[in-house]
Amino acid sequence: MASTSFPAQPSEKAPTLTSAPAPPETVVTSSPLAAFAAAASPFVNTYGRFASWKAGLGLTNPGTTENMQKEVKMTHATNHIFDGARADLSKALSFNPAFQVTHSFNLASYNNPATYNFGAVFANGDLFMQGGSDHDGNVTGRLNRGWSSNNITKVQMQIANNPNAQSMLQLEQDYQGQDYSLNLKAINPSPIDGTGIYVGSYLQSVTPRLALGFETVHQRVGPGMAESMTSYLLRWTSPPSPVSSLSAAAGAPAPGSHEPGKWIATAHLQAPGILQATYWQRLSEKVDVGADLQMIIAPGRRDAIATVGAKWDLRMSTMRAQVDSTGKVAALLEQRFAPTFSFLVGGEIDHVKNQAKVGVGIMLESSAMTEEMMAQQQPPSIPV
Repeated sequence: MASTSFPAQPSEKAPTLTSAPAPPETVVTSSPLAAFAAAASPFVNTYGRFASWKAGLGLTNPGTTENMQKEVKMTHATNHIFDGARADLSKALSFNPAFQVTHSFNLASYNNPATYNFGAVFANGDLFMQGGSDHDGNVTGRLNRGWSSNNITKVQMQIANNPNAQSMLQLEQDYQGQDYSLNLKAINPSPIDGTGIYVGSYLQSVTPRLALGFETVHQRVGPGMAESMTSYLLRWTSPPSPVSSLSAAAGAPAPGSHEPGKWIATAHLQAPGILQATYWQRLSEKVDVGADLQMIIAPGRRDAIATVGAKWDLRMSTMRAQVDSTGKVAALLEQRFAPTFSFLVGGEIDHVKNQAKVGVGIMLESSAMTEEMMAQQQPPSIPV
């Protein structure tokens, strides 16, 4: 049998799998700001945890270093006593904004000549200005500018009309944080040679009752003539009473330092061995007591002065009395016969030196506005 042959068919090519071309590789680069944020993230988180922990402690603002002994100074008669006769005549021209002028007369005393001073005060919600001039032509001025409720810039100046007296300029910045206070001062600063006195202080609440801080004074009197000194501060207060705790929980303002039983203790230790300690307590709604101790413990010198005083606030009068370890006894009575008229009489006896001084004075206030106009206006919140 004859074989039949078929023509050869072309072989089919097997399909091949080919991969799609890979897209171009993208290089991701981070911006410097993102890199900085990533590097700072651990520190930010740590600070956030620290701030949350500190907020849970219930810390409050400790006040300024300048007002640490304010309660004791207001209780003692030292800053209120005067010699001779004096009269203060004040007149309020406006209530809000506050504008007041004052004429002060001091008659000649045993140690001081007669003086006259004219003063004016203007204040509103964010500005406080005070100026004065005496009979010798010396001018004083003070300006406070409040940028916020806790940030105030202060300027004080004194221009002496006497070649033997020195004029003064003081620049100050005061900031009150939630649980700390920061204050910077520059007295007679010179931007040319850097001379002047520079003061920086910081006070921090470490517990609801205890605050610690420091104050550094840097004095530069000339090229290569500079010195610095650091002192340390302590403020310790009494625990809050149940009444103030309930008031704070209810949203009402706590009585604070006006509640009976409240006490405040402070200490100020300076480098050369100088210690000042104070204690103030409110015994009742009308009686305050205060004690002040100043000690010098330095090589070759040891000295101390202790002062104890009390203040009575009655309905129409205020009485201050004090005695110290040097033999001085002082008392001051302020009698208010009317809301606008007060009579003052005070005296001091130094039993060791066998000296005495007596002072009498009056304070008279008047207003250019009627009582109805004053009742319609609210007093401004003055930045001080």
